[in-house]
Amino acid sequence: MTTSTPLVTGVDFVTLPTQDFDRAVEFYGTTLGLPNSARYGKMPGAEFETGTVTIAVLESEAFGIEFSPHGHPIALHVEDVEAARSELESRGIAFLADPMDAGVCHMAHFKDPDGNALMLHHRYAPRSS
Repeated sequence: MTTSTPLVTGVDFVTLPTQDFDRAVEFYGTTLGLPNSARYGKMPGAEFETGTVTIAVLESEAFGIEFSPHGHPIALHVEDVEAARSELESRGIAFLADPMDAGVCHMAHFKDPDGNALMLHHRYAPRSS
């Protein structure tokens, strides 16, 4: 297939598995403070908005999927990694290590209650070409 425009033009949502839907809703909605934009009726699924990409949380087994947490982090953009980390620590989140400075960005890694990898991220230098 040859086209003059890209076939894929964006990412609508990413999905994260959970074993405890109510706990995940509490974590993403209250602890992280993400707006809950949709619920999947009687099914244990919900969507949370980050401003750029929607995070869909699904109770895996209810959808016929074996539960397995994501090991590679979703980078959640924040303006100040240290300040966001301090706020989330006050809400009970334990971080996996000290914040990192990668030379172009700051990041701090943590996990949700199901073990899905997440990170706070702030790019402070432009991308190189």
